[in-house]
Amino acid sequence: MKVFLVEDEFVVREGIKNNIDWESHGYEFCGEAGDGEIAYSMIQKTKPDIVITDIKMPFMDGLTLSRMLKAEFPWIEIILLTGYEDFEFAKEAIKIGVSCYLSKPISGENLIKEVDRIALRIEEKRQEREQARRYEQEMEERLELEKREFFGDLITGGKGFSELVDQARKLSIDITAMEYNIVLLKVWSTRHDAYEYSNSVVEIEKSIKEVAEKAGAIYFDLNVEGIALLFRLGDEESLYSKIEKCIDEMKSVFDRYHHIRYFGGIGQTAHRITEIPKSFEWASRAFAHMYLTSENGFLYGTEEGLNPENEDVILSEIDPRHIDRKLIKEFLRRGEESETGFFVDEFLNGMGKGAIRSTMMRQYIAMDIYFCVADFAENELGIERESREATVETPTPEILGSENSTMEYLVRIISSAVALRNEGARGHYRDVVNEVKAYIEERYTEDDLSLNSLAAHVNFSPNHLSAVFKQQTGQPFIKYLTDYRMNMAKELLSTTSKKSNEIGFMVGYKDPHYFSYLFKKTQGMTPTQYRNGETSEASL
Repeated sequence: MKVFLVEDEFVVREGIKNNIDWESHGYEFCGEAGDGEIAYSMIQKTKPDIVITDIKMPFMDGLTLSRMLKAEFPWIEIILLTGYEDFEFAKEAIKIGVSCYLSKPISGENLIKEVDRIALRIEEKRQEREQARRYEQEMEERLELEKREFFGDLITGGKGFSELVDQARKLSIDITAMEYNIVLLKVWSTRHDAYEYSNSVVEIEKSIKEVAEKAGAIYFDLNVEGIALLFRLGDEESLYSKIEKCIDEMKSVFDRYHHIRYFGGIGQTAHRITEIPKSFEWASRAFAHMYLTSENGFLYGTEEGLNPENEDVILSEIDPRHIDRKLIKEFLRRGEESETGFFVDEFLNGMGKGAIRSTMMRQYIAMDIYFCVADFAENELGIERESREATVETPTPEILGSENSTMEYLVRIISSAVALRNEGARGHYRDVVNEVKAYIEERYTEDDLSLNSLAAHVNFSPNHLSAVFKQQTGQPFIKYLTDYRMNMAKELLSTTSKKSNEIGFMVGYKDPHYFSYLFKKTQGMTPTQYRNGETSEASL
Protein backbone atom coordinates (compact mmCIF):
# COMPACT_ATOMS: atom_id res chain seq x y z
CA MET A 1 0.00 0.00 0.00
CA LYS A 2 1.12 3.53 -0.77
CA VAL A 3 1.49 6.26 1.89
CA PHE A 4 1.66 10.01 1.17
CA LEU A 5 2.71 12.63 3.78
CA VAL A 6 1.58 16.29 3.92
CA GLU A 7 3.36 18.36 6.61
CA ASP A 8 4.51 21.99 6.49
CA GLU A 9 7.18 21.62 9.22
CA PHE A 10 10.28 20.32 7.45
CA VAL A 11 11.81 18.69 10.55
CA VAL A 12 8.60 16.82 11.42
CA ARG A 13 8.14 15.75 7.80
CA GLU A 14 11.72 14.44 7.55
CA GLY A 15 11.33 12.62 10.88
CA ILE A 16 8.17 10.79 9.81
CA LYS A 17 9.64 10.02 6.41
CA ASN A 18 13.05 8.73 7.59
CA ASN A 19 12.52 7.37 11.11
CA ILE A 20 10.03 4.73 9.98
CA ASP A 21 11.22 1.86 7.81
CA TRP A 22 8.14 1.97 5.58
CA GLU A 23 9.29 -0.75 3.20
CA SER A 24 9.92 -3.33 5.95
CA HIS A 25 6.37 -2.74 7.19
CA GLY A 26 4.99 -3.40 3.71
CA TYR A 27 4.40 0.18 2.56
CA GLU A 28 5.62 2.36 -0.28
CA PHE A 29 6.34 5.94 0.78
CA CYS A 30 5.14 7.44 -2.51
CA GLY A 31 5.47 11.19 -1.91
CA GLU A 32 5.48 14.23 0.35
CA ALA A 33 4.41 17.88 0.23
CA GLY A 34 4.66 20.95 2.44
CA ASP A 35 1.07 22.20 1.95
CA GLY A 36 -2.32 20.95 0.81
CA GLU A 37 -2.33 22.78 -2.52
CA ILE A 38 0.84 21.11 -3.80
CA ALA A 39 -0.17 17.81 -2.20
CA TYR A 40 -3.53 17.73 -4.00
CA SER A 41 -1.93 17.78 -7.47
CA MET A 42 0.65 15.16 -6.49
CA ILE A 43 -1.98 12.86 -4.92
CA GLN A 44 -4.03 12.99 -8.12
CA LYS A 45 -1.07 11.38 -9.91
CA THR A 46 0.26 8.98 -7.24
CA LYS A 47 -3.17 7.85 -5.92
CA PRO A 48 -1.99 6.67 -2.49
CA ASP A 49 -4.03 4.39 -0.23
CA ILE A 50 -3.27 6.37 2.94
CA VAL A 51 -2.65 10.12 3.36
CA ILE A 52 -1.10 11.47 6.56
CA THR A 53 -1.67 15.24 6.81
CA ASP A 54 -1.27 18.05 9.31
CA ILE A 55 -4.33 20.24 9.90
CA LYS A 56 -2.71 23.67 10.16
CA MET A 57 -0.78 24.46 6.95
CA PRO A 58 -0.36 27.50 4.67
CA PHE A 59 -2.18 27.87 1.33
CA MET A 60 -4.55 24.91 1.98
CA ASP A 61 -5.14 23.35 5.41
CA GLY A 62 -5.52 19.65 6.13
CA LEU A 63 -9.31 19.71 6.57
CA THR A 64 -9.85 21.37 3.18
CA LEU A 65 -7.45 18.89 1.55
CA SER A 66 -9.25 15.98 3.24
CA ARG A 67 -12.64 17.22 2.05
CA MET A 68 -11.41 17.50 -1.55
CA LEU A 69 -9.70 14.09 -1.48
CA LYS A 70 -12.76 12.32 -0.09
CA ALA A 71 -14.93 13.90 -2.79
CA GLU A 72 -12.64 12.70 -5.61
CA PHE A 73 -11.04 9.56 -4.11
CA PRO A 74 -13.46 8.21 -1.47
CA TRP A 75 -11.37 5.06 -0.96
CA ILE A 76 -8.33 7.01 0.34
CA GLU A 77 -7.96 6.71 4.12
CA ILE A 78 -6.79 9.88 5.89
CA ILE A 79 -4.87 10.34 9.15
CA LEU A 80 -5.00 13.89 10.56
CA LEU A 81 -2.15 15.18 12.72
CA THR A 82 -2.61 18.28 14.92
CA GLY A 83 -0.94 20.07 17.77
CA TYR A 84 -4.25 21.70 18.73
CA GLU A 85 -6.70 20.09 21.14
CA ASP A 86 -9.75 21.65 19.53
CA PHE A 87 -12.94 19.55 19.58
CA GLU A 88 -14.35 21.48 16.62
CA PHE A 89 -11.51 20.15 14.45
CA ALA A 90 -12.30 16.62 15.56
CA LYS A 91 -16.01 17.04 14.78
CA GLU A 92 -15.25 18.37 11.30
CA ALA A 93 -12.80 15.53 10.68
CA ILE A 94 -15.44 12.94 11.60
CA LYS A 95 -17.97 14.66 9.33
CA ILE A 96 -15.55 14.53 6.38
CA GLY A 97 -14.85 10.84 6.94
CA VAL A 98 -11.27 11.04 8.20
CA SER A 99 -10.03 7.68 9.51
CA CYS A 100 -7.95 8.86 12.45
CA TYR A 101 -7.28 12.07 14.42
CA LEU A 102 -3.90 12.07 16.21
CA SER A 103 -2.24 14.66 18.44
CA LYS A 104 1.33 15.79 17.86
CA PRO A 105 3.98 15.00 18.79
CA ILE A 106 3.54 11.30 17.94
CA SER A 107 6.18 8.60 17.96
CA GLY A 108 7.02 6.58 14.88
CA GLU A 109 5.94 3.43 16.71
CA ASN A 110 2.46 4.76 17.50
CA LEU A 111 2.02 6.20 14.00
CA ILE A 112 2.90 2.90 12.32
CA LYS A 113 0.41 1.12 14.61
CA GLU A 114 -2.35 3.41 13.37
CA VAL A 115 -1.23 2.98 9.77
CA ASP A 116 -1.26 -0.83 10.21
CA ARG A 117 -4.76 -0.70 11.71
CA ILE A 118 -6.05 1.37 8.81
CA ALA A 119 -4.22 -0.82 6.26
CA LEU A 120 -5.98 -3.88 7.67
CA ARG A 121 -9.32 -2.12 7.21
CA ILE A 122 -8.39 -1.18 3.64
CA GLU A 123 -7.54 -4.80 2.88
CA GLU A 124 -10.82 -6.01 4.38
CA LYS A 125 -12.73 -3.52 2.21
CA ARG A 126 -10.80 -4.64 -0.86
CA GLN A 127 -11.69 -8.25 -0.17
CA GLU A 128 -15.34 -7.28 0.32
CA ARG A 129 -15.35 -5.40 -3.00
CA GLU A 130 -13.65 -8.31 -4.77
CA GLN A 131 -16.10 -10.78 -3.23
CA ALA A 132 -19.01 -8.60 -4.35
CA ARG A 133 -17.52 -8.31 -7.84
CA ARG A 134 -17.07 -12.09 -8.13
CA TYR A 135 -20.56 -12.65 -6.77
CA GLU A 136 -22.04 -10.30 -9.37
CA GLN A 137 -19.96 -11.90 -12.13
CA GLU A 138 -21.05 -15.41 -11.16
CA MET A 139 -24.68 -14.33 -10.91
CA GLU A 140 -24.41 -12.72 -14.34
CA GLU A 141 -22.88 -15.89 -15.84
CA ARG A 142 -25.61 -17.98 -14.22
CA LEU A 143 -28.31 -15.65 -15.52
CA GLU A 144 -26.92 -15.95 -19.07
CA LEU A 145 -26.95 -19.74 -18.73
CA GLU A 146 -30.56 -19.75 -17.51
CA LYS A 147 -31.58 -17.37 -20.31
CA ARG A 148 -29.90 -19.69 -22.84
CA GLU A 149 -31.84 -22.65 -21.44
CA PHE A 150 -35.05 -20.61 -21.56
CA PHE A 151 -34.41 -19.75 -25.22
CA GLY A 152 -33.95 -23.46 -25.92
CA ASP A 153 -37.37 -24.13 -24.37
CA LEU A 154 -38.90 -21.28 -26.42
CA ILE A 155 -37.71 -22.58 -29.80
CA THR A 156 -38.24 -26.31 -29.27
CA GLY A 157 -41.90 -26.03 -28.32
CA GLY A 158 -41.49 -28.52 -25.48
CA LYS A 159 -43.25 -26.37 -22.87
CA GLY A 160 -46.70 -24.85 -22.70
CA PHE A 161 -47.70 -21.20 -22.49
CA SER A 162 -48.06 -21.01 -18.70
CA GLU A 163 -44.72 -22.77 -18.10
CA LEU A 164 -42.88 -20.38 -20.43
CA VAL A 165 -44.47 -17.29 -18.86
CA ASP A 166 -43.59 -18.53 -15.38
CA GLN A 167 -40.02 -19.35 -16.47
CA ALA A 168 -39.66 -15.87 -18.02
CA ARG A 169 -40.99 -14.19 -14.88
CA LYS A 170 -38.32 -15.89 -12.76
CA LEU A 171 -35.70 -14.43 -15.10
CA SER A 172 -37.33 -10.97 -14.90
CA ILE A 173 -38.20 -11.17 -18.61
CA ASP A 174 -41.48 -9.74 -19.89
CA ILE A 175 -42.38 -12.27 -22.56
CA THR A 176 -46.03 -11.33 -23.14
CA ALA A 177 -46.86 -9.56 -26.42
CA MET A 178 -49.20 -9.71 -29.40
CA GLU A 179 -46.46 -10.62 -31.89
CA TYR A 180 -42.93 -12.01 -31.90
CA ASN A 181 -40.03 -12.37 -34.30
CA ILE A 182 -36.54 -13.81 -33.98
CA VAL A 183 -33.28 -12.51 -35.43
CA LEU A 184 -30.25 -14.83 -35.43
CA LEU A 185 -26.90 -13.12 -35.77
CA LYS A 186 -23.28 -14.18 -35.90
CA VAL A 187 -20.23 -11.91 -35.83
CA TRP A 188 -16.71 -13.18 -36.40
CA SER A 189 -13.25 -11.83 -37.09
CA THR A 190 -11.42 -12.74 -40.27
CA ARG A 191 -8.18 -12.60 -38.28
CA HIS A 192 -8.96 -15.62 -36.10
CA ASP A 193 -9.97 -19.27 -36.40
CA ALA A 194 -13.46 -20.53 -35.64
CA TYR A 195 -12.85 -20.82 -31.91
CA GLU A 196 -11.09 -17.53 -31.29
CA TYR A 197 -12.85 -14.38 -30.17
CA SER A 198 -10.96 -11.18 -30.82
CA ASN A 199 -11.34 -8.20 -28.53
CA SER A 200 -13.21 -6.36 -31.26
CA VAL A 201 -15.83 -9.12 -31.48
CA VAL A 202 -16.39 -8.89 -27.72
CA GLU A 203 -16.78 -5.11 -28.03
CA ILE A 204 -19.23 -5.49 -30.92
CA GLU A 205 -21.36 -8.03 -29.03
CA LYS A 206 -21.60 -5.61 -26.09
CA SER A 207 -22.73 -2.86 -28.47
CA ILE A 208 -25.29 -5.19 -30.08
CA LYS A 209 -26.70 -5.98 -26.66
CA GLU A 210 -27.06 -2.27 -25.89
CA VAL A 211 -28.76 -1.58 -29.25
CA ALA A 212 -31.11 -4.56 -28.85
CA GLU A 213 -32.13 -3.71 -25.29
CA LYS A 214 -32.70 -0.10 -26.30
CA ALA A 215 -35.08 -1.40 -28.99
CA GLY A 216 -36.89 -3.55 -26.39
CA ALA A 217 -35.57 -6.86 -27.80
CA ILE A 218 -34.51 -9.72 -25.52
CA TYR A 219 -30.83 -10.61 -26.03
CA PHE A 220 -29.73 -14.26 -25.82
CA ASP A 221 -26.05 -15.19 -25.92
CA LEU A 222 -25.87 -18.57 -27.69
CA ASN A 223 -22.12 -18.84 -27.13
CA VAL A 224 -20.29 -20.23 -30.20
CA GLU A 225 -23.54 -20.38 -32.20
CA GLY A 226 -23.97 -16.61 -32.13
CA ILE A 227 -26.70 -14.31 -30.82
CA ALA A 228 -30.49 -14.47 -30.85
CA LEU A 229 -32.74 -11.42 -30.50
CA LEU A 230 -36.42 -11.85 -29.65
CA PHE A 231 -38.50 -8.86 -30.76
CA ARG A 232 -42.00 -8.26 -29.37
CA LEU A 233 -44.64 -5.71 -30.37
CA GLY A 234 -48.28 -4.98 -31.04
CA ASP A 235 -48.62 -5.03 -34.83
CA GLU A 236 -46.64 -6.52 -37.70
CA GLU A 237 -45.83 -3.29 -39.53
CA SER A 238 -44.31 -1.59 -36.48
CA LEU A 239 -42.57 -4.81 -35.46
CA TYR A 240 -40.72 -5.00 -38.79
CA SER A 241 -40.05 -1.26 -38.55
CA LYS A 242 -38.46 -1.77 -35.14
CA ILE A 243 -36.33 -4.63 -36.47
CA GLU A 244 -35.17 -2.56 -39.45
CA LYS A 245 -34.26 0.36 -37.19
CA CYS A 246 -32.33 -1.95 -34.88
CA ILE A 247 -30.49 -3.48 -37.88
CA ASP A 248 -29.50 -0.01 -39.12
CA GLU A 249 -28.03 0.82 -35.71
CA MET A 250 -26.13 -2.48 -35.60
CA LYS A 251 -24.72 -1.83 -39.08
CA SER A 252 -23.34 1.49 -37.87
CA VAL A 253 -21.48 -0.50 -35.21
CA PHE A 254 -20.17 -3.05 -37.75
CA ASP A 255 -18.99 -0.30 -40.09
CA ARG A 256 -16.38 0.77 -37.53
CA TYR A 257 -14.50 -2.52 -37.97
CA HIS A 258 -12.88 -3.52 -41.27
CA HIS A 259 -11.88 -7.09 -40.33
CA ILE A 260 -15.34 -8.16 -39.14
CA ARG A 261 -17.89 -10.34 -40.92
CA TYR A 262 -21.51 -10.61 -39.85
CA PHE A 263 -24.66 -12.29 -41.03
CA GLY A 264 -28.19 -12.32 -39.69
CA GLY A 265 -31.33 -14.34 -40.36
CA ILE A 266 -34.79 -12.89 -39.63
CA GLY A 267 -37.82 -15.08 -39.01
CA GLN A 268 -41.49 -14.59 -39.76
CA THR A 269 -43.89 -13.00 -37.31
CA ALA A 270 -45.42 -15.32 -34.71
CA HIS A 271 -48.71 -14.35 -33.09
CA ARG A 272 -48.39 -16.64 -30.07
CA ILE A 273 -45.57 -17.66 -27.76
CA THR A 274 -46.14 -21.25 -28.81
CA GLU A 275 -45.57 -20.24 -32.48
CA ILE A 276 -42.05 -18.92 -31.77
CA PRO A 277 -40.47 -22.25 -32.89
CA LYS A 278 -41.84 -21.58 -36.39
CA SER A 279 -40.35 -18.08 -36.41
CA PHE A 280 -37.04 -19.61 -35.30
CA GLU A 281 -37.18 -22.14 -38.15
CA TRP A 282 -37.59 -19.37 -40.73
CA ALA A 283 -34.80 -17.36 -39.13
CA SER A 284 -32.57 -20.46 -39.25
CA ARG A 285 -33.33 -20.98 -42.95
CA ALA A 286 -32.28 -17.42 -43.69
CA PHE A 287 -29.29 -17.75 -41.36
CA ALA A 288 -28.06 -20.79 -43.33
CA HIS A 289 -27.33 -18.45 -46.27
CA MET A 290 -24.34 -17.23 -44.26
CA TYR A 291 -22.48 -20.13 -45.89
CA LEU A 292 -23.84 -19.38 -49.36
CA THR A 293 -22.51 -15.85 -49.70
CA SER A 294 -19.35 -13.92 -48.97
CA GLU A 295 -21.37 -10.75 -48.31
CA ASN A 296 -22.36 -9.31 -44.94
CA GLY A 297 -26.02 -8.63 -44.34
CA PHE A 298 -29.41 -9.68 -43.00
CA LEU A 299 -31.79 -12.03 -44.78
CA TYR A 300 -35.51 -12.50 -44.19
CA GLY A 301 -36.81 -16.06 -44.08
CA THR A 302 -39.83 -16.22 -46.41
CA GLU A 303 -41.51 -18.68 -48.73
CA GLU A 304 -39.56 -17.07 -51.57
CA GLY A 305 -36.34 -17.18 -49.58
CA LEU A 306 -35.91 -13.40 -49.60
CA ASN A 307 -38.07 -10.51 -48.54
CA PRO A 308 -38.39 -8.30 -51.63
CA GLU A 309 -37.94 -5.14 -49.53
CA ASN A 310 -34.63 -6.38 -48.10
CA GLU A 311 -31.57 -5.44 -50.16
CA ASP A 312 -28.89 -6.62 -47.74
CA VAL A 313 -28.30 -9.98 -49.47
CA ILE A 314 -29.13 -10.76 -53.09
CA LEU A 315 -28.29 -14.37 -53.98
CA SER A 316 -27.85 -15.10 -57.67
CA GLU A 317 -29.59 -18.05 -59.21
CA ILE A 318 -27.16 -20.97 -59.07
CA ASP A 319 -27.42 -23.32 -61.97
CA PRO A 320 -26.17 -26.92 -61.78
CA ARG A 321 -23.29 -26.15 -64.15
CA HIS A 322 -21.91 -23.76 -61.57
CA ILE A 323 -22.15 -25.64 -58.26
CA ASP A 324 -19.74 -23.77 -56.05
CA ARG A 325 -17.71 -26.19 -53.94
CA LYS A 326 -16.36 -23.27 -51.96
CA LEU A 327 -19.79 -22.88 -50.33
CA ILE A 328 -19.75 -26.52 -49.22
CA LYS A 329 -16.18 -26.19 -47.95
CA GLU A 330 -17.06 -23.00 -46.08
CA PHE A 331 -19.85 -24.79 -44.24
CA LEU A 332 -17.68 -27.83 -43.53
CA ARG A 333 -15.09 -25.54 -41.96
CA ARG A 334 -17.39 -23.31 -39.90
CA GLY A 335 -20.92 -24.70 -39.79
CA GLU A 336 -22.66 -26.41 -36.87
CA GLU A 337 -24.32 -29.84 -37.06
CA SER A 338 -27.64 -28.28 -36.03
CA GLU A 339 -27.50 -25.98 -39.09
CA THR A 340 -26.87 -28.73 -41.68
CA GLY A 341 -30.48 -29.37 -42.67
CA PHE A 342 -31.20 -25.69 -43.27
CA PHE A 343 -27.95 -25.26 -45.19
CA VAL A 344 -28.63 -28.19 -47.56
CA ASP A 345 -32.19 -27.01 -48.12
CA GLU A 346 -31.13 -23.46 -49.00
CA PHE A 347 -28.14 -24.62 -51.06
CA LEU A 348 -30.41 -26.72 -53.27
CA ASN A 349 -33.08 -24.02 -53.46
CA GLY A 350 -30.43 -21.71 -54.88
CA MET A 351 -30.24 -23.94 -57.97
CA GLY A 352 -33.95 -23.71 -58.54
CA LYS A 353 -36.73 -25.73 -56.95
CA GLY A 354 -36.78 -28.24 -59.80
CA ALA A 355 -33.13 -29.29 -59.51
CA ILE A 356 -33.65 -31.99 -56.88
CA ARG A 357 -36.67 -33.45 -58.70
CA SER A 358 -34.62 -34.66 -61.65
CA THR A 359 -33.02 -38.07 -61.14
CA MET A 360 -30.04 -37.11 -63.28
CA MET A 361 -29.54 -33.84 -61.42
CA ARG A 362 -29.87 -35.57 -58.05
CA GLN A 363 -27.10 -37.97 -59.00
CA TYR A 364 -24.89 -35.16 -60.27
CA ILE A 365 -25.40 -32.99 -57.17
CA ALA A 366 -24.99 -35.87 -54.71
CA MET A 367 -21.80 -37.15 -56.32
CA ASP A 368 -20.31 -33.65 -56.44
CA ILE A 369 -21.06 -33.06 -52.74
CA TYR A 370 -19.79 -36.54 -51.90
CA PHE A 371 -16.42 -35.85 -53.56
CA CYS A 372 -16.27 -32.46 -51.83
CA VAL A 373 -16.87 -34.02 -48.40
CA ALA A 374 -14.39 -36.84 -49.11
CA ASP A 375 -11.74 -34.32 -50.17
CA PHE A 376 -12.35 -32.27 -47.02
CA ALA A 377 -12.08 -35.35 -44.79
CA GLU A 378 -8.89 -36.55 -46.43
CA ASN A 379 -6.98 -33.34 -47.13
CA GLU A 380 -8.16 -30.95 -44.39
CA LEU A 381 -8.96 -33.32 -41.55
CA GLY A 382 -6.10 -35.67 -42.37
CA ILE A 383 -8.25 -38.81 -42.39
CA GLU A 384 -6.63 -41.61 -44.37
CA ARG A 385 -8.48 -42.96 -47.39
CA GLU A 386 -9.38 -46.30 -45.75
CA SER A 387 -10.83 -44.56 -42.67
CA ARG A 388 -12.52 -41.93 -44.81
CA GLU A 389 -14.32 -44.56 -46.90
CA ALA A 390 -15.65 -46.09 -43.70
CA THR A 391 -16.99 -42.78 -42.38
CA VAL A 392 -18.14 -40.90 -45.51
CA GLU A 393 -21.07 -42.86 -46.92
CA THR A 394 -21.07 -43.52 -50.68
CA PRO A 395 -24.33 -42.69 -52.55
CA THR A 396 -26.24 -45.70 -53.93
CA PRO A 397 -29.05 -45.93 -56.52
CA GLU A 398 -31.47 -46.66 -53.66
CA ILE A 399 -30.43 -43.49 -51.82
CA LEU A 400 -30.71 -41.37 -54.95
CA GLY A 401 -34.04 -42.89 -55.93
CA SER A 402 -36.16 -40.15 -54.35
CA GLU A 403 -35.95 -36.51 -53.33
CA ASN A 404 -36.39 -37.26 -49.62
CA SER A 405 -33.77 -39.99 -49.41
CA THR A 406 -31.30 -37.85 -51.37
CA MET A 407 -31.88 -34.88 -49.06
CA GLU A 408 -31.46 -37.12 -46.00
CA TYR A 409 -28.23 -38.53 -47.47
CA LEU A 410 -26.73 -35.08 -48.14
CA VAL A 411 -27.56 -33.92 -44.63
CA ARG A 412 -26.12 -37.15 -43.26
CA ILE A 413 -22.71 -36.99 -44.97
CA ILE A 414 -22.21 -33.27 -44.36
CA SER A 415 -23.19 -33.73 -40.71
CA SER A 416 -20.75 -36.62 -40.39
CA ALA A 417 -17.92 -34.46 -41.78
CA VAL A 418 -18.76 -31.62 -39.38
CA ALA A 419 -18.83 -34.15 -36.53
CA LEU A 420 -15.39 -35.42 -37.59
CA ARG A 421 -14.12 -31.83 -37.66
CA ASN A 422 -15.52 -31.17 -34.19
CA GLU A 423 -14.04 -34.40 -32.89
CA GLY A 424 -10.66 -33.33 -34.24
CA ALA A 425 -11.01 -29.97 -32.52
CA ARG A 426 -12.05 -31.67 -29.29
CA GLY A 427 -8.97 -33.85 -29.52
CA HIS A 428 -6.83 -30.77 -30.05
CA TYR A 429 -8.20 -29.13 -26.92
CA ARG A 430 -8.72 -32.26 -24.82
CA ASP A 431 -5.48 -31.80 -22.89
CA VAL A 432 -6.35 -28.18 -22.12
CA VAL A 433 -9.83 -29.05 -20.82
CA ASN A 434 -8.43 -31.95 -18.77
CA GLU A 435 -5.95 -29.52 -17.24
CA VAL A 436 -8.84 -27.16 -16.42
CA LYS A 437 -10.79 -30.01 -14.78
CA ALA A 438 -7.75 -31.02 -12.73
CA TYR A 439 -7.28 -27.38 -11.69
CA ILE A 440 -10.91 -27.23 -10.54
CA GLU A 441 -10.53 -30.44 -8.52
CA GLU A 442 -7.45 -29.01 -6.84
CA ARG A 443 -8.72 -25.44 -6.27
CA TYR A 444 -12.53 -25.68 -6.01
CA THR A 445 -12.33 -24.65 -2.33
CA GLU A 446 -10.95 -21.23 -3.31
CA ASP A 447 -13.68 -18.61 -3.56
CA ASP A 448 -11.76 -16.62 -6.19
CA LEU A 449 -11.71 -19.51 -8.68
CA SER A 450 -13.22 -18.12 -11.88
CA LEU A 451 -13.22 -18.42 -15.64
CA ASN A 452 -10.72 -15.55 -15.80
CA SER A 453 -8.25 -17.18 -13.39
CA LEU A 454 -8.50 -20.51 -15.23
CA ALA A 455 -8.04 -18.81 -18.60
CA ALA A 456 -4.88 -17.15 -17.30
CA HIS A 457 -3.66 -20.53 -15.99
CA VAL A 458 -3.95 -22.21 -19.42
CA ASN A 459 -2.98 -19.05 -21.36
CA PHE A 460 -6.32 -18.69 -23.17
CA SER A 461 -8.62 -15.70 -23.44
CA PRO A 462 -11.73 -16.18 -21.22
CA ASN A 463 -14.10 -16.23 -24.22
CA HIS A 464 -11.91 -18.72 -26.09
CA LEU A 465 -11.74 -21.04 -23.08
CA SER A 466 -15.49 -20.71 -22.50
CA ALA A 467 -16.26 -21.81 -26.08
CA VAL A 468 -13.75 -24.68 -26.00
CA PHE A 469 -14.92 -25.89 -22.58
CA LYS A 470 -18.56 -25.87 -23.70
CA GLN A 471 -17.75 -27.81 -26.89
CA GLN A 472 -15.59 -30.33 -25.05
CA THR A 473 -17.81 -31.01 -22.02
CA GLY A 474 -21.25 -30.12 -23.34
CA GLN A 475 -21.89 -27.61 -20.55
CA PRO A 476 -20.80 -24.06 -19.67
CA PHE A 477 -17.89 -23.56 -17.29
CA ILE A 478 -19.99 -21.96 -14.53
CA LYS A 479 -22.42 -24.90 -14.51
CA TYR A 480 -19.58 -27.43 -14.40
CA LEU A 481 -17.92 -25.61 -11.48
CA THR A 482 -21.20 -25.19 -9.59
CA ASP A 483 -22.16 -28.85 -10.09
CA TYR A 484 -18.74 -29.97 -8.88
CA ARG A 485 -18.97 -27.80 -5.76
CA MET A 486 -22.54 -28.90 -5.06
CA ASN A 487 -21.57 -32.58 -5.30
CA MET A 488 -18.72 -32.00 -2.81
CA ALA A 489 -21.14 -30.11 -0.54
CA LYS A 490 -23.63 -33.01 -0.65
CA GLU A 491 -20.87 -35.44 0.26
CA LEU A 492 -19.91 -33.30 3.27
CA LEU A 493 -23.56 -32.95 4.32
CA SER A 494 -23.92 -36.73 4.22
CA THR A 495 -20.67 -37.66 5.94
CA THR A 496 -20.01 -34.87 8.47
CA SER A 497 -21.90 -32.92 11.12
CA LYS A 498 -20.49 -29.56 10.03
CA LYS A 499 -22.85 -26.62 9.72
CA SER A 500 -23.99 -25.61 6.25
CA ASN A 501 -22.15 -22.27 6.38
CA GLU A 502 -18.92 -24.15 7.19
CA ILE A 503 -19.54 -26.54 4.32
CA GLY A 504 -20.25 -23.64 1.98
CA PHE A 505 -16.90 -22.11 2.94
CA MET A 506 -15.17 -25.48 2.40
CA VAL A 507 -16.47 -25.76 -1.18
CA GLY A 508 -15.60 -22.21 -2.22
CA TYR A 509 -18.47 -19.97 -1.04
CA LYS A 510 -17.55 -17.38 1.60
CA ASP A 511 -21.07 -15.98 1.62
CA PRO A 512 -23.31 -18.51 3.43
CA HIS A 513 -26.49 -16.89 2.06
CA TYR A 514 -25.30 -17.30 -1.51
CA PHE A 515 -24.33 -20.94 -0.85
CA SER A 516 -27.80 -21.69 0.56
CA TYR A 517 -29.48 -19.90 -2.34
CA LEU A 518 -27.40 -21.77 -4.93
CA PHE A 519 -27.84 -25.15 -3.22
CA LYS A 520 -31.62 -24.81 -3.16
CA LYS A 521 -31.73 -23.54 -6.75
CA THR A 522 -29.63 -26.44 -8.10
CA GLN A 523 -30.79 -29.26 -5.81
CA GLY A 524 -34.43 -28.28 -5.22
CA MET A 525 -34.03 -28.23 -1.42
CA THR A 526 -32.06 -26.54 1.34
CA PRO A 527 -28.83 -28.07 2.71
CA THR A 528 -30.69 -28.99 5.91
CA GLN A 529 -33.45 -30.74 3.97
CA TYR A 530 -30.84 -32.68 1.99
CA ARG A 531 -29.09 -33.76 5.19
CA ASN A 532 -32.43 -34.92 6.60
CA GLY A 533 -33.12 -36.97 3.47
CA GLU A 534 -36.17 -34.98 2.36
CA THR A 535 -37.50 -35.18 -1.23
CA SER A 536 -36.49 -32.37 -3.57
CA GLU A 537 -39.09 -29.88 -4.73
CA ALA A 538 -38.18 -30.71 -8.32
CA SER A 539 -39.40 -34.28 -7.88
CA LEU A 540 -42.72 -33.39 -6.27
